[in-house]
Amino acid sequence: MINPDNPIPLHVQLRKIIEKKITQGSFKEKIPSERELMEEYNVSRSTVREAISQLVVDGVVEKRHGKGTFISKKPIHYWMGNLISTTDIIKDMGMQPGTKLIEHGIIKVPEEMKDALKLEEAYLIKRLRFADNVPMAIETQYYPLELGIKLSQLNINEGTLYDLLEDELHIQLNDSEEVISSQLLSKEDATLLEIAEGNNTLHLERFVYDIEGDLIEYCIANYNPNMYSFHFRSQRIKK
Repeated sequence: MINPDNPIPLHVQLRKIIEKKITQGSFKEKIPSERELMEEYNVSRSTVREAISQLVVDGVVEKRHGKGTFISKKPIHYWMGNLISTTDIIKDMGMQPGTKLIEHGIIKVPEEMKDALKLEEAYLIKRLRFADNVPMAIETQYYPLELGIKLSQLNINEGTLYDLLEDELHIQLNDSEEVISSQLLSKEDATLLEIAEGNNTLHLERFVYDIEGDLIEYCIANYNPNMYSFHFRSQRIKK
């Protein structure tokens, strides 16, 4: 609740309350009216308007004339440092995950990947990922051949691959290395993500290892920049 004795300004307190309720799913499509917020939190109209104004600037909500203040489509937030599946990330954001299998099968590893993967052949799984039915990412994953063949016999069309690896194939995933860059989308991938050709994408390369240090997965993912963001937490270490 709003605490008038708190040194934090009232509009900032209210803004944090509204944002928390949106994140938790207490507010679905729109937030309460100015009058409702004034009465519930016992604050002035100017306090409510300042809180909402900040949320509009940050893209959390959007005002529609004569209709109210609606919750904007939330970007998917991925905290670097957490080895978590895309499905779980989307669920944690209160959105409905979806998957479409684009292709899978045995491939010859491209020359530019051989040094990193140390494989001649690999099993490829390419999937389009959705959040609330909106195309969010294209994930292309490469697995050692024997492991990939076993994985392909499971529900790769809808299942969470990390869960399948751990629960069905008894692989104990341990850590990963990730590199993020910006990359121009191909015409095919731009069509899949429903964004204009010629745009750049958030491009992720991830190496996933088991507890023995063996490479389990190499993932190349292209994210819709309007639907996804990466978050980092850093600590300064003095030398």
